Amino acid sequence: MGFVKSLEEIAKAYRQSFAFYDAEMLTVYFETTPEVVKRLLPPPLKPAMFPIGGAFVANYPKTNFGVTYLESALFLLAEYNGEEGAYCLAMPVTNDMAMIGGREVFGYPKKMADIHMKRDGEKVEGWTERHSTRFFEVEAKLTGRFNDEAAQKMIMERMASNMDMLVYNFKYFPAPGGDGFDYNPRLIREVVEMRPNSVEMGAAELVFRSSDHDPWGDVVVSRVLGAVYTIGNNTMLPGSVVAEVDQMSFAPYAFMKVDTLRTE
Repeated sequence: MGFVKSLEEIAKAYRQSFAFYDAEMLTVYFETTPEVVKRLLPPPLKPAMFPIGGAFVANYPKTNFGVTYLESALFLLAEYNGEEGAYCLAMPVTNDMAMIGGREVFGYPKKMADIHMKRDGEKVEGWTERHSTRFFEVEAKLTGRFNDEAAQKMIMERMASNMDMLVYNFKYFPAPGGDGFDYNPRLIREVVEMRPNSVEMGAAELVFRSSDHDPWGDVVVSRVLGAVYTIGNNTMLPGSVVAEVDQMSFAPYAFMKVDTLRTE
């Protein structure tokens, strides 16, 4: 197991998909504004019918790739070629290998962070913090009822027909000369199979804050809809490139994976 791997070692380490066992997730759904969605979605993604977002905190105690960690994420509902999915704005993690794998394979905008998740009876809470700023806080009470009854009905209907999560990310690398990208940024379509063993719902409270490096406060929360708490098995299926975008038009959106550089 040195710097150079044999073909046998490569074959042994290969994973066609990435599995998470007994994954514990608290996902909170919220309504934002059409203006926020329009401003934050890079073309060719388009706003979905409703300006809905989601944020989660998760604990992954066992995986098929030997890494255990905590994770949180922020999504906006988006559409590409008539297919609705979740565009990932941020995905902090507590493990460096989880960060590298998600960024380099699928394009997830991952950063290292401190993440907390705890359940105590009906109450589930979580937060994410970097550089002394706690920019994501969530608390849910699993009473079985959402903050918004109509939203709960809609989400229950969707979950009954299809539990899988379609995710859109952009994969890109800055050019070593500092002038643009190595290649035209690529829109990645990827599906996560969700197979929960238990599902509980409830009302939630949600707070986003901004720091210089993690501008979660850019996403206005007009209304919290409710929370879903699940424990079960998730599988990240192989993704695919569905579009390439112009480098200059994508450049304003290309800073989600890095902290803001100081200008002095």
